[in-house]
Amino acid sequence: MRALKLALPLLLAASAAQADFDSCVAGLRSAAAAQGVSGATFDRAMAGVTPDMKVIEAMNNQPEFKTPIWDYLGTLVDDEKVAEGRNMLRQYASVLASAEQRFGVDRHTIVAVWGVESDFGKARGKMPLVQALSTGACLAPRRNAFFKGELIATLQIIQRGDLRPERLMGSWAGAFGHTQFIPSTYMRLAVDGDGDGRRDLVDSVADALHSTANFMAKAGWQTGATWGYEVRVPDGYSGPTGRNPKQPVSSWAARGVVKYDGSSLSGSGNAGLLMPAGRNGPAFLVFKNYDAAYSYNGADSYALAISLLSDRIRGRPGIQAAWPTDDPPLSREERRELQRLLIARGFDVGEPDGAVGALTRAAIKQVEAQIGMAQTGRPGGKVLRSLRGR
Repeated sequence: MRALKLALPLLLAASAAQADFDSCVAGLRSAAAAQGVSGATFDRAMAGVTPDMKVIEAMNNQPEFKTPIWDYLGTLVDDEKVAEGRNMLRQYASVLASAEQRFGVDRHTIVAVWGVESDFGKARGKMPLVQALSTGACLAPRRNAFFKGELIATLQIIQRGDLRPERLMGSWAGAFGHTQFIPSTYMRLAVDGDGDGRRDLVDSVADALHSTANFMAKAGWQTGATWGYEVRVPDGYSGPTGRNPKQPVSSWAARGVVKYDGSSLSGSGNAGLLMPAGRNGPAFLVFKNYDAAYSYNGADSYALAISLLSDRIRGRPGIQAAWPTDDPPLSREERRELQRLLIARGFDVGEPDGAVGALTRAAIKQVEAQIGMAQTGRPGGKVLRSLRGR
């Protein structure tokens, strides 16, 4: 009886949420019709759709904004990703050459976007777009306008026959395909890269890579220019920081900023001084091409991942300065090792795939408690060393 009393409020809440969702969907039908989506298309696409609360949870836990930047970059710009990126350069050399010539965006950057967005097509998302976007449109008041617009764009894609509905699988925010365009971006910027007359970012790598190059070009990419580079700032620096406002390179030089190797600053146009981990961490001078990468996802951690990965793929060194932490980030292989060691200790963390989910974090918390650390669930060097027995 007590269990029934506890469960009843949850059942009532779920029933109310479903009723609200159904009412909202009815309103979305009218909004879609105003944008040229037929009633038949809407009804077929929305048949049997129910809300997925994982969308709301994911929206409130975006890694670009929740994860320490050294952890975020540790898994996206590691030796494994660099090797995979160089392999993609070889495997799709002709496709990348044509995209580079067509849009003026270098192949290393195009491949870096591909690697960061979907791990070169291996992690494209498994949520049906219609379900994810309708959930957001109806149950996420803070961003319902965004989700509503993306849902209608998805329905327009379906109606036009560009992609089959069952191929429209992606992230909680509607990003899909090899380079994770959201539907409205697809409508504006997707292009045919393989010459078959279609724009298929799901099953055509050529379409996806050409479309990404088009995105970057439209975002202001300057052919042949740098995104930026790592710099040193004087001890006690207290001047401006941030991607914006940008200032002439000469003004940064006058403040004592130099390249990390001590040489003079270079580059044309204005630049911003980025210090993503504060005054005690790495610093970067960033130019207009960095802004093009930033526009893809609107986070400095993301733009740095693309920029640094593109540098590593072309053979340049990674970040030279140390992050301000005594608990270093782990690469993907180190995360897999950590998971294997947890499994050997009897923890259930699922498949040791390097993706740190709830089971892995719960196990890490127990290890942290055992070694006298705060229980954060973060996969860091200290926990890994402890599991190795060091």
